[in-house]
Amino acid sequence: MPPPDPTVQLLPVTEGDFAALARLAHEIWHQHYVGIVSPAQLDYMLAGRYTPERLRQYLPGQDSWMRLLTVAGEPVGYCSYALTARPREMKLEQLYLRADHKGEGLGGRMLRHVAAEARLRGCTTVMLTVNKKNLDSIAIYRKFGFVIRESAIFEIGRGYVMDDFVMEKVL
Repeated sequence: MPPPDPTVQLLPVTEGDFAALARLAHEIWHQHYVGIVSPAQLDYMLAGRYTPERLRQYLPGQDSWMRLLTVAGEPVGYCSYALTARPREMKLEQLYLRADHKGEGLGGRMLRHVAAEARLRGCTTVMLTVNKKNLDSIAIYRKFGFVIRESAIFEIGRGYVMDDFVMEKVL
């Protein structure tokens, strides 16, 4: 593994990051989810998830956290994670990276960060949900030791559903 790049930082999200984070999410989601989720559902999900009110749940972070990934000061990705109702379990809620930075080990860096944070808080499992059609992400999660725990359909409003796998990794 190469030495850490000092220009790469994974920083706690602040209120000042909210607008940039929403723009980044819009860019990444509309590239990544083409053919997986309809554009209308994407817009619905983005509009509800990246409001200042929703993002404030990660400030200051008692049981949920969000990190902004920057390269040379430029936002290129983000992740969020939270404790679940299950004892000793953390959920990787989001992990997104701009397409032009894939293959650089940055997604793995975020995954390792979340696992380290989970261990720090006494968790023995990290879980996540991923769309069943999101084959590239499923393959990456498998590479990092995640296995499918179950299949689940989540209603998210306006008649939209998420048809997901619940995956987990024992730490």
